Amino acid sequence: MALKPLADRVIIKQVEAEEKTKAGIILTSAAQEKPQMYEVVEVGPGGIVDGNEVIMVVKKGDRIITGKYSGTEVKIDGEELTIVRQSDILAIVE
Repeated sequence: MALKPLADRVIIKQVEAEEKTKAGIILTSAAQEKPQMYEVVEVGPGGIVDGNEVIMVVKKGDRIITGKYSGTEVKIDGEELTIVRQSDILAIVE
């Protein structure tokens, strides 16, 4: 099944947490901090949203940072994805 975001929506998936510290200590899954870094999976077309024109800045494959509680989580074909508005994206990681 494929998801196609509408308007200013962006589909993202979370980047995996580090399993080892820089010193080489292996972390259990409970000790791993959940990062707010995501990879963009799909981008909506933009257009007129709430009377304002929205031009999409992010593109598929970008790594981004969002707010901790942003978006709507969905599970499609066993994969956990999040749908956010472009305005919920805080930064693009280069």
